[in-house]
Amino acid sequence: MSPIEALYIGGEWVAPDGGHYAVTDPATEEVVGLAPEASRAQVYAAAEAARAAFATWSRTAPEERAAILDRAAALMARDADAHARLARAESGATTATARGMQVAVAAARFRRYARGALEPVERALPPQINEAGPMGPSGVVGAVAVRRPVGVVACITSYNNPWANPAGKIAPALAMGNTVVVKPAPQDPLSVYAMTRALAEAGVPAGVVNVVTGSAPAVGEAAVDSPEVDMVSFTGSTAVGQAIGAVCGRAMKRQLMELGGKGAALVFGDLDDRGLDAAVRGIGTTFSFYSGQICTAPTRVLAQRPIYDRLVEKLAAYARVLTVGPPAERGTVVGPVISAAHRDRVEGYVALGLKEGARVVAGGERPAGPGLERGFYVAPTLLADCAPGMRVVREEIFGPVVVVVPFDDEEEAVALANDTDYGLIDYVWSGDVARAFRLAGRLRSGGVGINTIGRNMEAPFGGFKRSGIGRDVGSYALHAYSELQAVVWPGG
Repeated sequence: MSPIEALYIGGEWVAPDGGHYAVTDPATEEVVGLAPEASRAQVYAAAEAARAAFATWSRTAPEERAAILDRAAALMARDADAHARLARAESGATTATARGMQVAVAAARFRRYARGALEPVERALPPQINEAGPMGPSGVVGAVAVRRPVGVVACITSYNNPWANPAGKIAPALAMGNTVVVKPAPQDPLSVYAMTRALAEAGVPAGVVNVVTGSAPAVGEAAVDSPEVDMVSFTGSTAVGQAIGAVCGRAMKRQLMELGGKGAALVFGDLDDRGLDAAVRGIGTTFSFYSGQICTAPTRVLAQRPIYDRLVEKLAAYARVLTVGPPAERGTVVGPVISAAHRDRVEGYVALGLKEGARVVAGGERPAGPGLERGFYVAPTLLADCAPGMRVVREEIFGPVVVVVPFDDEEEAVALANDTDYGLIDYVWSGDVARAFRLAGRLRSGGVGINTIGRNMEAPFGGFKRSGIGRDVGSYALHAYSELQAVVWPGG
């Protein structure tokens, strides 16, 4: 029987005012479970519960907060198989991705911020010697900078990772002493309720974590505009982020925004065969990882002309051998995208690319075969001979589609890479590592991968331009969910 969820407000499971809506498996189009439709009043009640809990939770000893987060991580790991099955069913992720990159990463993030709760929050500043004057007699003034919790944080999460993304917001926010109202994406909210049950079992006090859901934008809007919310942490599209930012700006609410991306992969002609194959594998993750539904993907390939034809040929061959199929089947590499509407959107971009003059080298047609009669599948698609002004080059497609643009020299490569509204993560593949590091300093993006798509999970994560505001991950997340307070006193 499919689960029927309730809202979680003030430590209680609460019946939703608006009934329930169906959560659909993108691979089978069957109902996974029923998620609650919160009313605006219930969202406000969740924020009020978080406000009431803040006074106590913010003064809780860091060791106690750490212990709760650590217990929650252990409980998530204990039930990892069931959690992975749920994540696979509601997000369409393959079994390996659901287990290793969703549930396991979520548990790891709670463990990381259990340690983070114990990180120092005070930094002593050099004493200042003041001469006598209108402000008082001469003397030495000491000071410390102290990180304080922001207050009530609305955590609004994206649909492409229903475990790791919420964990990356909830865990550091709680570690710093904040309370939260979590609003998951409407497409895959059931995993967040499973995470909430683990937190409740771990001993999170009533009101510290609250979860509200809904299929319409009104629930998220209420979480943003509630007068009890001090900060909004959002992952999603740039368009929605801009709307949220306008509301936050009027109320001077703090923001952490991780928005869209159109990552450039600069591939230089000095690569040997091994280096070129590594670039193909890295770029090829766009086809497979979350079926391209990831903002950090290297979707915009800039290939130096001496290597252009070989790179296109190798990428096409890579895309053609990827197995598209049901996520639960062994051997599946590319699962479905999240919904029929999104599949149509991605296919629309491929058609647009053809109209703009691009050449389809691989994919381009809806996949067919056993197990694909139902579900929202998109074939891994490679568009070559693209030009910088094409919409498929400039706009985020958010699917298993890679576009390739040629360039001649370093100056053109940098200009093309920076010619975008986005600036999340770019990548450089070159046999000359010194050149790659030099070019990294000229790329207007929040991160640069050199000969890798891997990430260091202590490095700051966030974007330039319309890719976001602020930084999280590692200790930077603790900073993001805190305010700096200066404490000064006479006598040094």
